[in-house]
Amino acid sequence: MTSFLATAHVHVRPATLADRPTVERLWLMFRHDMSGFETREQLQLPNADGTFRSERVDAAFDGTDGDWAPYLFWSGERPVGFAFVRGITSPTRVLNSFFVVRGARRAGVGMRAVREVVARYPGEWEAAFQDANPNAVAFWRRVGDELARGNWTEEHRPVPGRPDLPPDVWISFRYGGA
Repeated sequence: MTSFLATAHVHVRPATLADRPTVERLWLMFRHDMSGFETREQLQLPNADGTFRSERVDAAFDGTDGDWAPYLFWSGERPVGFAFVRGITSPTRVLNSFFVVRGARRAGVGMRAVREVVARYPGEWEAAFQDANPNAVAFWRRVGDELARGNWTEEHRPVPGRPDLPPDVWISFRYGGA
């Protein structure tokens, strides 16, 4: 059975302050998904009010640090994901957070969204993921193969200030531009 999104148009646009409540609800789903890849030693449970830590959402919407940009992904009138870009004024940009809702996965939504976001800032890019998340491993390697035509690197880097956590996996690639 083909997903309804397989042929639907996915629209990527900058998120505005008016979109913050939508992004915050998607953030809860993202953090919930990520909690499934944590070990007992690094367990990330929700806060007492049912939310998760959200400093990345705050940074993306703060407005005082012009180095972040939040994006929303839509299919018709429905939000299907988001991305936060960090370092937009830096030589290397970072896809700091990237999420597609489960019902929209495996339909090309993620690849289309990554392509549209990185096309806005041609040049060097990085994205991090965890080895324990096999779907993320496969997805980000596919991003490197498709967007950078296989000309990308992968390395393990310690999580800053968290020697108790396994290292993150980072891919680096160039997209667009000279």
